[in-house]
Amino acid sequence: MKGRIAGLVILALVILAALAYQNFRGAKTREIAINGYLGGEKTGLFDDERFTGLMQKKYSVSIHYKKAGSIDMVNAPLEGMDYLFPSSYTALELYRQKYGSAYKRAEVVFNSPIVLYTRKNVAEAFKKQGWVRTEDETAYIDLVKLIDAILADTAWSSVGLGELYGTMYVLSTDPLKSNSGNMFAGLVANMLNGGEVASGESIAANGPELKRFFDKLGYLESSSADLFNSFLKTGIGARPVIVGYESQILEFSVEHPADWAYVKDDIVVLYPEPTVWSAHPFIALTAGGDQVIDALLEEDIQALAWETHGFRTGVASGQQAGRQFDVTGVPGQVKKVIQLPGPDTMQKIMDTISNGG
Repeated sequence: MKGRIAGLVILALVILAALAYQNFRGAKTREIAINGYLGGEKTGLFDDERFTGLMQKKYSVSIHYKKAGSIDMVNAPLEGMDYLFPSSYTALELYRQKYGSAYKRAEVVFNSPIVLYTRKNVAEAFKKQGWVRTEDETAYIDLVKLIDAILADTAWSSVGLGELYGTMYVLSTDPLKSNSGNMFAGLVANMLNGGEVASGESIAANGPELKRFFDKLGYLESSSADLFNSFLKTGIGARPVIVGYESQILEFSVEHPADWAYVKDDIVVLYPEPTVWSAHPFIALTAGGDQVIDALLEEDIQALAWETHGFRTGVASGQQAGRQFDVTGVPGQVKKVIQLPGPDTMQKIMDTISNGG
């Protein structure tokens, strides 16, 4: 009898141990759901089944997002959010000014230079004006000359583009809402300051020209992804030249090869001289968001972000750009770069554009 009882006790202990192990294992691998705001240029990556599969299976994370401009997301309600993923340090600094150190961690996980997108005949017309030069198949545009022509109200027809209406402009996203437009505004402010990083004093002096440059644009998109998609779909008449990220054309060529084959001989990427780098910091608001940073910095995610979605991540992407992409003129290194103004000056730039200072 005693032996039978002892056997039952041992069996019960084995069952309890097995259940405890299963619960422990389940606790370790239980998937967590993460919510946050995401810049539109990164939705292609976050919607990629390979990305979501890796995040779920390898890192036990399911990421959900609401698309928002980099500046907009800093001012959006943060309740229930685990992260912000804007496209510039400016957004991170604005967050710090507003909330202080109320976040777990922030790390830059992707980079992409600001570029201009246009069509072949526009690029050729600019080249005849002496604004565009080509080196190793990469097209570079003299940003000072382009800005001067726009501020001089130069007609498209006067540079050989009679099929376009009115005076010249470069269309960006809304600098008050979206990062690519915001960075371009900083870049224009630098050029108006003689090619030096803009200051509060230079904004006070050049403010009227800066405001007029952007007033010419009318209604502006709040998403870089939306602007890029409309550029592809509406053609030269509606969007002759736009501001975007280098990553957008690289990603499009991989994800939509049939569409890319149809338009690739007509679309030209112009690298401004100088340009600015868009650094994409992931701002973790919670411990769950912090876990996502670790996953995004892993080699497999970094490789996917570069090889399929065009974000420059590791050393190789900075030295061998374009080799795996069917896109002409992507340089291995982006050499002529200027820094953006500091956050206080960027705020003055936004104030100037919105209400004249």
